[in-house]
Amino acid sequence: MVGKYLEQVRTKAPLIHNITNYVTVNDVANVLLACGGSPIMSDEPADIIDITSICNGLNINIGTLNVRTIEAMYAAGEKSNELNHAVLLDPVGAGASKLRTDTALGLIEKIHFDVIRGNISEIKTLALGNGTTKGVDADMADAVTDENLDQAVAFVKGYAAQSGSVIAITGAIDLISDGKICYVVHNGRPEMGRITGTGCQLSGMMTAFLAANPDDICGAATAAVCTMGLAGEIAYDYMQQGDGNATYRNRIIDAIYNMTPEMLEKGAKYEVR
Repeated sequence: MVGKYLEQVRTKAPLIHNITNYVTVNDVANVLLACGGSPIMSDEPADIIDITSICNGLNINIGTLNVRTIEAMYAAGEKSNELNHAVLLDPVGAGASKLRTDTALGLIEKIHFDVIRGNISEIKTLALGNGTTKGVDADMADAVTDENLDQAVAFVKGYAAQSGSVIAITGAIDLISDGKICYVVHNGRPEMGRITGTGCQLSGMMTAFLAANPDDICGAATAAVCTMGLAGEIAYDYMQQGDGNATYRNRIIDAIYNMTPEMLEKGAKYEVR
């Protein structure tokens, strides 16, 4: 199933507007190019409406917030909704500070997001209105495991139904739900957590998958998660003695660049709950 979504990205080459984390902006751009999309970055309020209007999708990432970028996020989100563009929210660090939590909740109130993608602690914060995280990383107490998988699936289904968005929780086990079904993805490597911004990269790439596959948002989001996880596995197999996390980051981008729909179809590990 999942290979066709990557094929559509390569065919349509959607232009994705990213208001994203300054820490990872270059990697987000390169991952978008690697998967077949095209990136543009703009967070200046005076520039936002024009840029949003020429794009096919919007990726909002709150990882490095300031007053100016918050204004830009609202303007871009409202314009994207008006144009029926794909819109994704990455609530980085929601629960770590009042500003991040309030900004994420405020954006959700004013803007319809096709997908909200975050780690389990961030998503729990949004569902409950408050919470805690380990900085921008998930609190280990929240981790999705084989032992609590049934409860986690029920949680993500419930929040997806409540929010009206597809919810994608990423971690050692990934969960993607539209409120009716939940895809459970088992691709990836633990070493991916040692690279800054694999989640940010996934959000940019996922927005391209959404823009290229508007008729199946949940399936497209799942395919993007499988693509990133499988790329992590392929990249790890190419690691050599002396390589570290910087090399691993580049190998992941290369793996996405070289991935074919057939490779994704064969390598994706997921089940439906």
